[in-house]
Amino acid sequence: MADNVRRVAVISLGGTIAMTAQTDGGAAPTLSADDLVAAVPGLASTGIHVEVHDFRQLPGASLAFSDLLELAVKVETLAVDGVVVTQGTDTIEETAYLLDLVSSGDTPIVVTGAMRNASMAGADGPANVLSAIRVAASTEARGTGCVVVFAEEIHAARWVRKTHATSPTAFTSYPGPIGYVAENRVRLTTRPSTFPVIDPHGVTAPARTAVFTVGLGDDGTLLPVLGDHVDGLVVAAFGAGHVPMACVDALSDLAKRMPVVLASRTGSGPVLRQTYGFPGSESDLLGRGLISGSTLDPFKARVLLQLLLMTAADKDQIAQAFSAVS
Repeated sequence: MADNVRRVAVISLGGTIAMTAQTDGGAAPTLSADDLVAAVPGLASTGIHVEVHDFRQLPGASLAFSDLLELAVKVETLAVDGVVVTQGTDTIEETAYLLDLVSSGDTPIVVTGAMRNASMAGADGPANVLSAIRVAASTEARGTGCVVVFAEEIHAARWVRKTHATSPTAFTSYPGPIGYVAENRVRLTTRPSTFPVIDPHGVTAPARTAVFTVGLGDDGTLLPVLGDHVDGLVVAAFGAGHVPMACVDALSDLAKRMPVVLASRTGSGPVLRQTYGFPGSESDLLGRGLISGSTLDPFKARVLLQLLLMTAADKDQIAQAFSAVS
């Protein structure tokens, strides 16, 4: 093989992109990584050498932290210019952020999938895989961390969200994509900041975390019950970090026992620090020991919290790690 040939590993975890219709009418993961790559028109003309790996064959909703940490360790062993991970879209935003947190080096890691399985008209898997391979093989994408490529847009793992249940353009991010693929070229318009990397080999301690979403009229009754079953909690609060007054005492008590991270349920924008001062405001809650989730949405905040607890980090170390993403 010529020295200038770009090498990309495609690793399949299952998901809609690997699903076909079954005799009962439902879709289930059946396609291998080789099947996915073979279905991509125009791949041969790119000149990119692709190697395939079947790692899991699960719906996205059934992937676990252990699967993804094992995947991160596997990625370290691959002698390639870039890596593409295909999986179910249900958890792509969390998978991408986890891989971003535990992967060091400049090798691009690209996560993609499909909203329409291979048996459906207009299946989007082949186009997404082709774009993802182009991004993974490109020198432009080196040093960007993990990204999600969907509908020819490139999204930073930290900001990407699935914002529609069925649309082929379900993945968006605020403040927007960091690049796109057009006329077979990878074009990056910005680069996200990098953050401290968590060693996937050291993520071994048992831990359980959850997201508690506050709603109108919430009285906090469920918080102590939830607190008895978790080691850390993310609160998906209103707006810039607000909860009903009736939740304040319960959250204050929990923050004395475990790390409690304050995030915004809006999914974008920061948790403020000192703009509001009423009971249940961001300044009130941070003063009671809650940890600011900064600009992380609740689900990304949970991924970071879970990984930190699995490294046996204490509350101060967790607060420092969240401060680094501000």
